[in-house]
Parts: sequence; structure tokens; C-alpha cells
Amino acid sequence: MAMILNIETATEVCSVNLARNGQMLCEKESLEGLNHSRLLTVFIDEIFKENGYDPKQFDAVAVSKGPGSYTGLRIGVSVAKGLCYSLGIPLIAIGTLDALGKYTAQNKNKYLPSCFPAEETLFCPMIDARRMEVYSKLFDGAGRELEPVSAQIIDENSFSSWLKNYKVLFFGNGSEKCRPALTHPNALFSGPQKASARFMIKAVQEKYENKEFEDVAYFEPFYLKNFIATVPKNKIIE
Repeated sequence: MAMILNIETATEVCSVNLARNGQMLCEKESLEGLNHSRLLTVFIDEIFKENGYDPKQFDAVAVSKGPGSYTGLRIGVSVAKGLCYSLGIPLIAIGTLDALGKYTAQNKNKYLPSCFPAEETLFCPMIDARRMEVYSKLFDGAGRELEPVSAQIIDENSFSSWLKNYKVLFFGNGSEKCRPALTHPNALFSGPQKASARFMIKAVQEKYENKEFEDVAYFEPFYLKNFIATVPKNKIIE
């Protein structure tokens, strides 16, 4: 019986849950913005205390590895690695878009209208990367990868080759800003808009069973793009 703590901090959502054998037992989640440094360890501690669990009962810790917010990813991965190191348990990492995309494809009937036949629909999770850029990935109805993770600046020609032959469901926190540009009749905007640790559970359980673990000492988040630090103009001394 695998008891796994799942951590999602790649976007504005701070989400933690505890799952046993692929079934969620309890959850703590905030959608209020980038407060991960303040909330994450508090949520984990509350899960322990409110539900009577001991960290020594855990078999693994799983973390969403990105792409997404540089700071959010660093916080989530650092906490996950610290727990794994101190408890001597494996670390599991799942791509943020993989968790969101595969969950939605596996639960397609929940999000597709009758005019979008499931067998003819592709699934495209999007994470906001500022301005008109998104991180995206494309899956078929079985949750298999069709296009790898990429950073794309969205315009009216984006995904045109896929939209010509398939209906495509766009979702995630980067999808709404793309709606005005993606006006093809085969484009549908529905599905989960926020990342969540609950979307990780099934994929994480599969990785645990297959012993697909990360090296706790050397694992790093998947940023996709290099982090560029900037200084606000009002802080610059002439």
C-alpha cells in the first residue's frame, strides 16, 4: 500500500494532498496567488495533524516539476527533496502539463460537449508564460504525447495544422488569453483552468509502481526557459 504526498506549486496554485494507492485521502489548496513560501509547509503540517498521519508512514513524495513559475517550482522541489532526504524515501516528479493533460484526457467526457466526439479530439493544456506566450503540450484522447512541451507565442496561426484535421480542447491558466486568437471552429475552451495536486495522483502512482524515482541530490525543476532577474525601474539609482 503506497502512501504518497503530492505537491503542486508550478503556478499560482499551492496544492498538497495525501493519496493511498491512487486514491486521495485529504487535500489542502490555495488559489490566492504566489504565497507558496508561506503556505506549503503549513499545508503539509496541517495534513499531518488534522488527519492523524505520521510522516514516517509515507512511501514517497511527488512534486510537479514544471514548467511554470521559477520561484514556485524552487519552493515545491526544495520542500519535496527535504522531506525525501530526511525520511529516506523516494522522490517522484511529474511534468505539470503531463499531469493536467493526462487527467483531462482520461476524464474527457466530463469536459467535452456532445458536438466534440472524444475519438476526434486532442487535448492541449496551457500554462501562462506572460504576454501572449504559453507553455503547452498536446495529447491524444488516450493521454499519449503528440507534441512535446514548448513555449509558444500564440497568434491566429497557432495549432493550425492540428485544428485543420482535429478538434482541440484548450485548457489551463494560459488558455483564456488565447481564446481571441484561436478562432478556428475546431477550437474549444473548456476543462480545468487551474493546476492541482489532485491531477498528479494517478500518474504518480504509476511511476511509483514502476520505480521511476529521481535522484534526490541532483534533481532540478524543468524551467524550459532560463530565469532572468530584473530590477524595477523605480529601484534604479541614476
